[in-house]
Amino acid sequence: MNSLSVLRQNKYIKAHYNDPQGIAAIQNKLLEHITSVKGRPIILLCIGTDRSTGDSLGPLTGTKIKEKGLPGLSVIGTLEHPVHAGNLATTLGEIYNNYENPYIIALDACLGRLESVGCITLAEGPLKPGTAVQKELPEVGEIHLTGIVNINGFMQYMVLQNTRLGIVWLMSETIFYIFYRTFLRAFP
Repeated sequence: MNSLSVLRQNKYIKAHYNDPQGIAAIQNKLLEHITSVKGRPIILLCIGTDRSTGDSLGPLTGTKIKEKGLPGLSVIGTLEHPVHAGNLATTLGEIYNNYENPYIIALDACLGRLESVGCITLAEGPLKPGTAVQKELPEVGEIHLTGIVNINGFMQYMVLQNTRLGIVWLMSETIFYIFYRTFLRAFP
């Protein structure tokens, strides 16, 4: 990847999962965000389902991060207990009942342009889950990460169902390491 692989637009960073410079930029921006929350509980909400290869990025990553037990981070949404369209609103209610003033970081898979497949984004503001499959779901998060797992276009649901597990796995590993390195720096 070249130095243009990191795209910055209006508080938005995008880098390919195998671009070390781009991933370092995402880590640094994530570190800025989590060190600015000052004592608020930090929640990583991993959205998706293990019933669709493309949509498994969230729960797969959530499982890896939760197993590691990173200091200062609570993970909701794993392969065992996924957060998806059917339980997102209920899960958000539980988060707000159990955590005082939580700082939510949302993570989800998404579809995009062919040249963006394999890219991870970090953006300020809430995530709008379900847009690729035309679902109306609650917006979530003060910041969010997305992994562009396949191309957007016709029959998005089928595209997500037929996404290669290999790319989802590699992106999940990269996102895991983004959080691992960032939280070890923030909470030594």
